[in-house]
Amino acid sequence: MNSYFNHIPTDFADDSRVWIYQCNRPFTEIETIEINQKLHDFSSTWKSHGDAVKGFGTVLFHQFIILIADESATDVSGCSTDSSVNLIKDIELKYGINLFDRLTLAFLINNAILTIPLTQVKQALKYGLINEETLYFNNTVINKSALEKDWLIPISKSWLAKK
Repeated sequence: MNSYFNHIPTDFADDSRVWIYQCNRPFTEIETIEINQKLHDFSSTWKSHGDAVKGFGTVLFHQFIILIADESATDVSGCSTDSSVNLIKDIELKYGINLFDRLTLAFLINNAILTIPLTQVKQALKYGLINEETLYFNNTVINKSALEKDWLIPISKSWLAKK
């Protein structure tokens, strides 16, 4: 379940910035390979005001794109953030997908990802589709430490518990 830790670089600072983009559908194997190559190419040439950004990108669970920038050497500027957003938009366009829908939530149920619109979460709880122990992908995490500790958590430990 937490095998995604194996895909996160250990040589990045805990406060490295993280961006998570959730796809509206799972990527195919070929798409995953192609997108991972695009992310590698981007992160290996990522610049901020002409300085190299220590960056990393990968697809996790065939449905999430993770970008990480270790700012211990080079801060990520607005322009360099824009370049990463442009990459994500290019991926959206090429594969006909949506990576910017923040109103659909993802849950891990029986080793499969189930997405539920935010407006239907209460119904999903009411009818037992999900419960307080269901694992939730908390895409609001903002740094590497939080990605490792707070990305995949039970609903009861997330902001959803208040709802």
